[in-house]
Amino acid sequence: MERELKVKEVIQRTYNVRSVRLAVEGEPQYQAGQFGHFSLKAGKEYRRYLSFSSSPTEKGYIEFTKKLTESDFSRLLNLLKPGDALKVAYPQGKFTLEGSGPKIAFLSGGIGITPIRSMCRYAVDRNLGIDIILLYANHSIKDIVFKEDFDQMQKQYSSLRVSHVLSEPAAGFQCIAGHINAQVIKNQIQDYLQRKFYLCGPPGMVEAMKKILESELKISQENIVTENFQGY
Repeated sequence: MERELKVKEVIQRTYNVRSVRLAVEGEPQYQAGQFGHFSLKAGKEYRRYLSFSSSPTEKGYIEFTKKLTESDFSRLLNLLKPGDALKVAYPQGKFTLEGSGPKIAFLSGGIGITPIRSMCRYAVDRNLGIDIILLYANHSIKDIVFKEDFDQMQKQYSSLRVSHVLSEPAAGFQCIAGHINAQVIKNQIQDYLQRKFYLCGPPGMVEAMKKILESELKISQENIVTENFQGY
């Protein structure tokens, strides 16, 4: 169902990532991890599929988060301010915690963290008891989105562990240097054969991670759930 919603708040997450909160009444009607089809208009209409970075437990708004690029949609997004209206058709998607089991692992890169933030926030707020490990890959510390959120969630929910993987590590920041590969997964997720894996990020990364899980770690297809971020 398409709805016209008004901007409640705009939040700069990193130097090139921005969140937009849209006002809704009460508890939003979608599942953590789902996405919407967003429409911005300036003469012509520009549309993008974007995952919700908020959780349904966060009442009064839905939030989407996007990396700012040179696209027309990003240009219009950068101009949004409280009170502006845009259209969104939601909910859509099956990248959710439904049927997740007691142990899961998230493998994510860059802005692909948005639906994972939604699911982690939901698991924490509902105290679901799911054991969660997140490996989050970025270029450098300045590219990490929702760092403070994940720090806070780990303190609140003892069954969540986040490990940052950086290709350019920062001095004094605890992380894994390099990229997510089979050895990193084995080291950080020692019970990987007991977990369901959720992969989200650029298509190339998702495909590479899926190949590692299936070919090198012998994870069955039914224990791998994927979400590709096509373009920005």
